[in-house]
Amino acid sequence: MLVPVRITSALIDPALLDLPWSAPLEEWPADQLVALPQGISRHVVRFVRLGDTVYAVKETGERVAEREYNLLRSLERIDFPSVEAVAIVADRQAPDGEPLDPVLITRHLQFSLPYRALFSHTLRPETMTRLLDALAVLLVRMHLTGFFWGDCSLSNTLFRRDAGAFAAYLVDAETGALHGRLSAGQRGEDLEIARVNIFGEALDLQAAGLLHDAIDPETVCEEVVRRYEGLWHEITYEQQIERDHRHDIEGRIRRLNDLGFDVAEVAMSLVDDGRYLVRPKVVDAGHHSRRLLRLTGLDAEENQARQLLNNLDAYRAESSLTDEEQAAHRWLTEVFEPVVRAVPARLRRKLEPQEIFAQIIEHKWLLSEQSGRDVGMAPAVHSYLSDVLEHRPDEQAVLGAEVPAGIGAETPAG
Repeated sequence: MLVPVRITSALIDPALLDLPWSAPLEEWPADQLVALPQGISRHVVRFVRLGDTVYAVKETGERVAEREYNLLRSLERIDFPSVEAVAIVADRQAPDGEPLDPVLITRHLQFSLPYRALFSHTLRPETMTRLLDALAVLLVRMHLTGFFWGDCSLSNTLFRRDAGAFAAYLVDAETGALHGRLSAGQRGEDLEIARVNIFGEALDLQAAGLLHDAIDPETVCEEVVRRYEGLWHEITYEQQIERDHRHDIEGRIRRLNDLGFDVAEVAMSLVDDGRYLVRPKVVDAGHHSRRLLRLTGLDAEENQARQLLNNLDAYRAESSLTDEEQAAHRWLTEVFEPVVRAVPARLRRKLEPQEIFAQIIEHKWLLSEQSGRDVGMAPAVHSYLSDVLEHRPDEQAVLGAEVPAGIGAETPAG
């Protein structure tokens, strides 16, 4: 017998109605679940695949679910890097009439990994550095947006590969709050929470033998704060510029663009000694991603977009094309799409197409350096597919249909 439930959703997937809502998540049958790597969580979380989409289902309190759902929807409207809220399912009951906790449903972020999956073996210090950089950028973007996280941690973050780096996404917003602007005290509180949480997570990894001997847990948590403060300063500091060095303003904007941030306007004032005080207004990250999307329609992470645009610009120069949009169209059809089509179907689940292309560009450069000449794109593609991609694990959403013991079980927060 179907037990009626109440579903709040902007756009409901009818297949969600067929899930076993009258059973607690921890009792859901394995044949309806997907085995995915999972971070530490206070709640019971399960992954289900409906058609081509994977959803994360989390049991929580109704007011908490409503608050997190609304926050994630608000972050989605401003194009913030976070998981997408899909629905709240409330008024759940067991067949004997016992009330069950509501659930929040989010869309699983494809090709993303929780930090513990990246630490399935001892991680190199350089990889840890890239994770910390990604988390620092996420925090800066968050605070520029006016979002107070309240529980910043590696556990509450998903990571996607981004052309040799990582891009970080917020995955848990239940303690967050969106304001017009954050005070220095609110930002400081978020940083202190991040410091404590990350220290505990690093100690946990160390105890499990998954932390490289060269990585000190205390240094890890301090590094996140140091990287955040350096980036925040570069974006927000008020710069003094001599009157005859006004080109330095353009240099400042270019540095911010290189960091991936767009500048909406520049506030300038003249001080008594004839110098200018300059403060740029940074509106958002994603400078290169937006340019790539505008020119080609490709949606990529920031570092991926930077590499693809560099390749596009080189193609444009070699082709002597003056029109940027015409060059982008020809590059897409003559360079990018043939490379993507060359990837065999059995390997396409390894990495997303933009990441594969970015890695092939890097692989081509390495081969060319070794041989002392440009090896060309076709040999580089063949070498990358056989020598690199063939040996990578799959990173697409669905890893299997059966849940191994311990996967997805409730785990206390760190």
